[in-house]
Amino acid sequence: TLQVGQCGNQIGGEFWKQLCLEHGIAPDGTLVDLPTEQQNATISDDRKDVFFYQSDDDRYVPRALLIDLEPRVVNKVAHSGAYKSLFNPENLFIASDGGGAGNNWASGFRQGGEHEEQVIDMMDREADNSDSLEGFVLTHSIAGGTGSGMGSYLLEKLQDHFPKKLVTTYSVFPNWDQSQSDVVVQPYNSVLTLKRLTLHADAVVVLDNTALNRIAEDRLRITNPTVDHLNSLVATIMAASTTTLRYPGYMNNDLIGLLASLIPTPRCHFLMSGYTPLAVEDGAPSTIRKTTVLDVMRRLSQPKNIMVSADTRTGCYISMLNIIQGNDVDPTQIHKALQRIRERQLVKFIPWGPASIQAALARKSPYLKTRHKVSGFLLANHTSMAELFQTLLHQYDVIRKRNAFMDVYKREPMFSENLDEFDDSRETVQQLVNEYQACEKEGYANFGIEPNAD
Repeated sequence: TLQVGQCGNQIGGEFWKQLCLEHGIAPDGTLVDLPTEQQNATISDDRKDVFFYQSDDDRYVPRALLIDLEPRVVNKVAHSGAYKSLFNPENLFIASDGGGAGNNWASGFRQGGEHEEQVIDMMDREADNSDSLEGFVLTHSIAGGTGSGMGSYLLEKLQDHFPKKLVTTYSVFPNWDQSQSDVVVQPYNSVLTLKRLTLHADAVVVLDNTALNRIAEDRLRITNPTVDHLNSLVATIMAASTTTLRYPGYMNNDLIGLLASLIPTPRCHFLMSGYTPLAVEDGAPSTIRKTTVLDVMRRLSQPKNIMVSADTRTGCYISMLNIIQGNDVDPTQIHKALQRIRERQLVKFIPWGPASIQAALARKSPYLKTRHKVSGFLLANHTSMAELFQTLLHQYDVIRKRNAFMDVYKREPMFSENLDEFDDSRETVQQLVNEYQACEKEGYANFGIEPNAD
């Protein structure tokens, strides 16, 4: 796991907290005893070694690199608080001058190049330390400087350095409402990063701040959601999307199996996620309802539970994967629920391929008490993702037309001579939008093939 920049390290820190809770690992890396009521139950083994390795004194250490160009967040995650002795101190990278990238993509990209040797060295060490390395997970935001710029640089290098490994990213998209965003140049940074995510990542799980805010306000009824609230939502999603790897069943117990069915064509690999039922772990009383597999699966296909501000009522699904978590779930219930969803045509699929709703069963962690019997997680590839990119391009065009704030970028070597990279990135994102729109039509198989002149 590579955590880059302020946002990447904050959501990464929450993710490791959640994993420790689910696997019964104490904040110092030692194992916690199983709760007494669970000890008699037959516990099928969880795979702690997917995300952790054991040190010589049997402590569990996360396979994580914490990378940032300024010290504040990494120090907070790894040097203070309950989890300060969890991470391997050799895996922390903070730039020596500690100045950060100042929300400038070009500065983050340049500093990525300056520190490349050290970071690649850390990656190699961690990669050699694992028995069968399957891929990398990158957590970052696309609007700032370090997560977007240095994150982009690392994505390019990962593909050169480990060409056959999968790269999945959890990318946080910014608030589109200008009154709530604190970075005026976020459209520039986002478009530049999106080009790299399109070309160099195998799968991108889109976490959209606008939608996360909406879910926290509407579904969890938190009046002013803080960053911590949103990060705990993100950690829930990240942990849920990896349950089948950590509690392996018959299917989807490796990354390739998980992603292969979701991404039929290489460019359209931006996935939206959803989760139900949501609860915030702050002890606030929330209503507990009866959860059934059908209920969970139906709710997962409703736009209000989807963590991306794109309307899934328009467009169509390319593919979807439901991970149902629960210990007493009967597979026939899943089968019935799938049938019902098909009969009622609750979800619309692409015209040129099979309607692939996949459902995977995952066990719940024996270490965690949950209020609901069944919870569900959705990963879907949907054509309305194009809306999100169009909103971004519109904002980009508004400030690019006036060449606003370009001076900061022109100071960096990459843009000192010309600004071609901006136009090139915009073109890549526009092609992505066109491809998603073409996905909705019958003739998608011929997309991008020039018709013969004769």
